[in-house]
Amino acid sequence: MRTRAVVAGGVVLVLLAVVGVLLVVRKLGSDLRLPTATRTCTVQADGRVTLDADQMANAATIAAIGAQLEMPERAVVVALATAYQESGLRNLAGGDRDSVGLFQQRPSQGWGTPERIREPRYAATRFYKALRKVRGWERMRVTDAAQRVQRSAFPEAYEKWADESEVLSKALLGDATGAVACTVARTPVMRGEAAAVALTRNLTLDWGLASSAVPTDLTGLTLAASDQRNGWRYAHWLVSHAQDHGVKRVRFGGLEWTARDGTWAKVAAEPEATGRVVAEVFGDS
Repeated sequence: MRTRAVVAGGVVLVLLAVVGVLLVVRKLGSDLRLPTATRTCTVQADGRVTLDADQMANAATIAAIGAQLEMPERAVVVALATAYQESGLRNLAGGDRDSVGLFQQRPSQGWGTPERIREPRYAATRFYKALRKVRGWERMRVTDAAQRVQRSAFPEAYEKWADESEVLSKALLGDATGAVACTVARTPVMRGEAAAVALTRNLTLDWGLASSAVPTDLTGLTLAASDQRNGWRYAHWLVSHAQDHGVKRVRFGGLEWTARDGTWAKVAAEPEATGRVVAEVFGDS
């Protein structure tokens, strides 16, 4: 009987603890932010957003494609809010019915083949082109503009991501300095020559650059920046893609980000590096 009483007492304590947690969550709602080991990137630009490496890389590509298509910053905010809601900024292999990818676009509705839609550049390009056709989208709320493209069963859902998307947009379009900081695992996806080549290729494709990104002895790259804004666009993109491209170090504007520390710090300015973004990848060994 004593054992049963002890067990019963333990159950009551557990239930009370659960109820307490539920009350706290109910009171704080979306303002409650629980720690998670998967959030390896922090973006700070008149607000703070935390994402994991995959989410950060996808967000950076979405923003870059918007800039390449010469869409205004508002369009990038709408695109990011849409991808936040539809996929959590993840390149999903499936979803509702035949939906796939970052924006959960459906092959049956003419968005393209599943394979093409799973390509972040393609998916983002299709979204922006569809948004451009919406008359007056610039004057709409984020959720209304997104809904005109997506035709979701939950038309108000996009609005809750507007603030986060504005923070990301400001940083990824170069309107903030040293705003994207990511930590990189000890085993990056790529290293050495393969990493340098892939990094140069994908940065060039995302931003629609010609040949201004030049590999540096196959250990990294240097990139000419016409001004501070463009420099920070590229620097933040490089940090955002650090995990999947094995980026070890990024330097621009008297600041340097390193994978070891995961933060930006001041460094001595090098005259020959003025106006250039310099990136280094992890070596083969």
